[in-house]
Amino acid sequence: MLLKFIGIIPTRYASTRSSGKPLADLDGKPVIQHVYEQAKKCLGMVWVATDDTRIEKVVKDFGGNVVLTSKKNRSRTERCYEAYTKVGKGYNVVINLQDDEPFILPSQIEKMKTCFIDYGVHIATLVKPFNSNENFAMDLYNKNAPKVVINKNNEAMFFSRAVIPFYRSKSHTEWLASHTYYKHIEQYAYRAEVLQEITHLPPSPLEKAESLEQLRWLENGYKIKVVIAEEEMTASQKVRNYQENHS
Repeated sequence: MLLKFIGIIPTRYASTRSSGKPLADLDGKPVIQHVYEQAKKCLGMVWVATDDTRIEKVVKDFGGNVVLTSKKNRSRTERCYEAYTKVGKGYNVVINLQDDEPFILPSQIEKMKTCFIDYGVHIATLVKPFNSNENFAMDLYNKNAPKVVINKNNEAMFFSRAVIPFYRSKSHTEWLASHTYYKHIEQYAYRAEVLQEITHLPPSPLEKAESLEQLRWLENGYKIKVVIAEEEMTASQKVRNYQENHS
């Protein structure tokens, strides 16, 4: 089967994660436009999915594709699926991109795309290794930076806001130097039929405990292929590099 990819950027103006950020100015462009343009470098079709007419207008003004979705959607995944039902006919893999990641690298999206050559892959996502020089308290222990453990087949075993695994024989100050810990980069790709299925699953116990939607998928037996993105930069590096390249 020929793989056809569509990129969808679900966004709300007043979301918990990124309130107002999609329209924030970054070097003369709204953040959502940067995300859109990065995605277009490696995806032939990209849409912004929003419930907000302010975002709709901005996307139309810069010439992007935008579709209005329901305010009743409870998650990015639900908004992504609704958008897919409206504009995704003929596409069999959906790339769900964060609306507040203006420096997403096309190479990272390409890595997720290649996962679907394997017909056993349901969902793909990105992770990056924590650097051994990073600060334990500020980085590894940050509850807003979910951690992932993966198996030998590069599939996710568990996601947690806690530090996993707990390195029992070492002081926590030695953990980063003693073991490779992975941070979840919250970009996803799904086969279209899998996106439909997971959207209709009820919230699961682990998801409720951690407030991480991907645990619902694992609890229901879906496999999440993990792509290790070594090239992910810190926010400060991204801003500095962007300014240097566009000065």
